[in-house]
Amino acid sequence: MKRALLALALSAASVGLIGAAPPEPYDLIIRNGTIYDGSGGTPYRGDVALRGDRIVAVAPHVDGPAKAELDASGKAVAPGFINMLAHPEQSLLIDGRALSDLAQGVTLEVMGEISMGPLSPAMKKDMIDQQGDYHYPVDWTTLGEYFKRLEARSFAPNVASFVSAGTVREAVLGADDVQPDAAQLATMQRLVREAMEQGALGLTDALIYTPATFAKTDELKALAKVSAQCGGIYTVHMRSEGDRIEQAVQETIDIAEYSGAPAEIYHFKLAGRDNWGKFDSVVGMIDAARARGTRISANMYNYTAGATGLDAAMPPWVQAGGYQAWAARLKDPATRAKVAADMRTAHPANWENLYAGAGAEGTILLAFKNPALKSLTGKSLAEVARMRGKSPEETAMDLVVEDGTRVGVAYFLMSEDNVRRSIRLPWMSFGSDEEAPAPEGVFLLSKHHPRAYGNVARLLGHYVRDTKDLTLAEAVRRLTSLPADNLSLSDRGWLKPGMFADVVVFDPATIADHATYDQPEQLATGVRDVIVNGGFALRDGKATGAATGRILRGRAAQPGGSCRDSAADWKWSS
Repeated sequence: MKRALLALALSAASVGLIGAAPPEPYDLIIRNGTIYDGSGGTPYRGDVALRGDRIVAVAPHVDGPAKAELDASGKAVAPGFINMLAHPEQSLLIDGRALSDLAQGVTLEVMGEISMGPLSPAMKKDMIDQQGDYHYPVDWTTLGEYFKRLEARSFAPNVASFVSAGTVREAVLGADDVQPDAAQLATMQRLVREAMEQGALGLTDALIYTPATFAKTDELKALAKVSAQCGGIYTVHMRSEGDRIEQAVQETIDIAEYSGAPAEIYHFKLAGRDNWGKFDSVVGMIDAARARGTRISANMYNYTAGATGLDAAMPPWVQAGGYQAWAARLKDPATRAKVAADMRTAHPANWENLYAGAGAEGTILLAFKNPALKSLTGKSLAEVARMRGKSPEETAMDLVVEDGTRVGVAYFLMSEDNVRRSIRLPWMSFGSDEEAPAPEGVFLLSKHHPRAYGNVARLLGHYVRDTKDLTLAEAVRRLTSLPADNLSLSDRGWLKPGMFADVVVFDPATIADHATYDQPEQLATGVRDVIVNGGFALRDGKATGAATGRILRGRAAQPGGSCRDSAADWKWSS
C-alpha cells in the first residue's frame, strides 16, 4: 500500500514537472563580451540578460531562452556612458538622435550651467531673437514644461537637467547688475524649489557670464540650500578657472558646506599659461575638503581648448542688461576704447578674460547667425582682424554687433600635461560641454568644438589605449557609476540586476575620435551597439531612430520624494 502511494506521488510530481510553465524568456542576452560592470574592478567574460527596460542577470554564463541574442565576442560590454555636462537643450529639439554622442556610447545627457526654465516673457523673446541656425518655438515657461516639450517628440538618449541660478536670477531681476532684496530672494528660492519638484537634479550656474556673474556668494548659498533640501547637488562653472581659481574653488567649497549637499565643478581646468602651475594647489584644496567630509567632485573635457562666446572676451560691465544693451554700447566710440583697453588687460581684477589667455591667434571663430559672416567660420580672430585692417579687439566688437549674437568661439587655454594629470584624478568624470549634433543638415552651417563628436572616444582611445593614463576599467567607472552616484541616480551606471538597461558594446582596440578643430563634424568609431532603457538606439553602428530615451527627474520629483527640511534628511553618496 505504501509502495503504491509513493508510486502515485512520484507519478503526480512527474506530471507536474512536465506540465510546468517554461521559464519566461529574456528579451535579449548579450553573450561572450568582456564585462566592465562600472565598479572599476577586474573585467571578465560573460553575459548580460535584459527583460523589458531592466538588466535581470549578469554572469559568466546566463542560462535560459531569449527572444534575441547579441554576440559580443571580442567586445567590451559596459553601462551606458554619462555626459556629465551636456548642452543639447536646443539640438535635441532639432534632432532627437543626439548622434555625435550616441556614436560614442552616451546614454544620458546631463544639462547644466544654464536651464531652459524658468523663463520670463523677456527671456522667451530674447531666446527667439538669438536663435541662429536652429529655429523652434519657445512655447514653455518652466523647466517642467520644457521636459514635456521634449517628451512630445522622440529622442534617443536619456536626458536630465539642473535648474540654473543664473536663469532664476534673470527671471526675477532681469539682466542688470543688481542685488535682490529679501522678497526677491524669497521668490528666487521658490522658483528653485518648484524646478526641483518638476525634476531638476540640483542647482547649477555659470559664474563668468552675465547676469549670473552679478550674484554674490550669499545669494548662491541661499539657492543651493533650497536645492539641497530637495535632494540636489550644486554644480558650477566657477567664477574663475585661471587667475583667481583658488578663490573660486573656495567659494564652491563654502557653498557646498553651507548647503549640506555635494558640489561638482564643471570642466575642471587651469586656464591661461600663467595659471598652469596652480594644479597641485587647487587639487590639494579639493582633496582637503573631501578628507574632512565635504563631497567635491569635478568633470572635464579632454582637450586643450575651450569653447564659448566673445562675451568671455569682454568685461561684464559692458554686457549688463543683456545683448541689446551690450551691442548698443559697442557702437559708442568712447565705450569701445574702454572695452578694448579692458580686453588687452592680461589679468583683470574682477572678471575672467579668456581672450587675454588665448590671444587673438588662439581665438577661433566657430558659429555665426548672420549668413554674411559664415565665411569667417574656422578662422582665427587674428586672421579676420588682418583681413579687415583693424585690431583684434575692434574686430571682436564689430562681429558681436554685426552677428546679433555673442558669436561662438574656441579659446586655446590649457596645457596637455594638465589635461593628462586631471584625467587621472579619481573624482573626475567627463562632460563634453557641447551640443549633440549630427554631421548633416543644419548642423553643418556652423562649426562645433571637436569635443562634441569625440570627448568620450578620445578618452577611451587616446588616453586609455594610447597614453595609458587610465585603465579601461577605471575609465568606464568614471563614465558610469561615478557620475551616477554623484547625481544620486541609484538605478543607473552599473551592469547588475535591477538596473535600467542602459548598455554599450564597443571595441577597446578600435574606438577612436576623428573630430578636429578644422573638421569637427566627424563621428567617432568603435561603438557597435547602444541600448537605452532596453531598446536599441544604435545597432551595428547605425542609429535606429527609436524613441528609447526618457527624462530622468531628480529625487524631489520621484514618488514619495518632495523637498525636506534639511539636506541631512537625504542620503548622499560617499
